[in-house]
Amino acid sequence: KYSDYLKEQLVVNAYFEENYDIKDSAKIAKQEAVAVELINKMEAVKRTKYITKKMATAEAKKSLGIDTEALFEEDIYPASVEVSLKAGYTDSIKTANVLKELKAIPGIKEVKNDTDSQKIYDNLNKILKWILGFCLLFLVLAIVLINNSIRLKVFSKRFIIKTMQLVGAKRRFILTPFIKEALILGLLGAVIGLSALFGVWYYFTTAIKTPFVQDTNQYIWLVISIFGVGLFITVLSTIIATWRFLKSNVDDLYYS
Repeated sequence: KYSDYLKEQLVVNAYFEENYDIKDSAKIAKQEAVAVELINKMEAVKRTKYITKKMATAEAKKSLGIDTEALFEEDIYPASVEVSLKAGYTDSIKTANVLKELKAIPGIKEVKNDTDSQKIYDNLNKILKWILGFCLLFLVLAIVLINNSIRLKVFSKRFIIKTMQLVGAKRRFILTPFIKEALILGLLGAVIGLSALFGVWYYFTTAIKTPFVQDTNQYIWLVISIFGVGLFITVLSTIIATWRFLKSNVDDLYYS
């Protein structure tokens, strides 16, 4: 989500015609309003900001540190629209297609985007793929480690399990304490994981002071997902490991 937020900071500037007769000002203003409306309707557009010629001149004065009107007898900069793209349209190919669509809109003379920023966003996509790959790898490693730990724990109690079964205990009765323990371990693991995650996130949002704000519903689903995964892995591993010894013969216990 934060990467999407960063991508949506990519701005494309669409410039309107700057040389026109003063008597056509009303017509040009109407044409620009229609163009802005068409841009807002584009699927790739997140938001837009219309900049008039006066606003462009004022911004130029501010950036150049000039307060006098001597160098700005008239508004020499064209009106434009700052177009912020949606996260899914910030790669080079899709951005190029958006630029073509913008150029095709009547009234727009020129379209520019920051090529250096474009390279950064392209590299960000590559980094995200590597992060996703590492996340999947760590998930697999976590599942394997949790499963092996539970199997070793159950293995150490295989004789107790078989003894209870031989004296007439039902499989559900034998499984119940193991499942309860697995639930506690799953909840504990989820709490530790969430504490670490939100600790890092708190530092990220306060120390770095990023303006990015995530939807509360996403936090709720994140908590539910982590608790769900933690409980599912521990309970499933416990049931599989315990069931193996419930189905085995007494002689097999010495060779398991």
